[in-house]
Amino acid sequence: MAITLTENAAKQIRNNLEKRGKGLALRIGVKKVGCSGFAYTFDYADEIHANDQLFESHNVNVVVDDNSLQFLDGSKVDFIREGLNDSFKFDNPNVDNTCGCGESFSLKDPIKV
Repeated sequence: MAITLTENAAKQIRNNLEKRGKGLALRIGVKKVGCSGFAYTFDYADEIHANDQLFESHNVNVVVDDNSLQFLDGSKVDFIREGLNDSFKFDNPNVDNTCGCGESFSLKDPIKV
């Protein structure tokens, strides 16, 4: 099981942690929402919990809780700029479909939550 980052994503996370002045990693998760079923969540981790998995990519740490990892396993996270907008973008092999607005996704194989 693994989560990886592109160099752009790692640089953005590193810059955000430096601006924030604290934090150990980017925390990535999944929650039930939207028209397709699930959405990604982002936060900064100031501590690592017992049910967290820690991944390192390009000298930056990513934390994912055990429940979310089943949805994110094998994902690669990038940071992209499109016009005036910038955001993290997932290349997630577990995703079957995304909604029209791009905010939520459904899975290839349903996982019980």
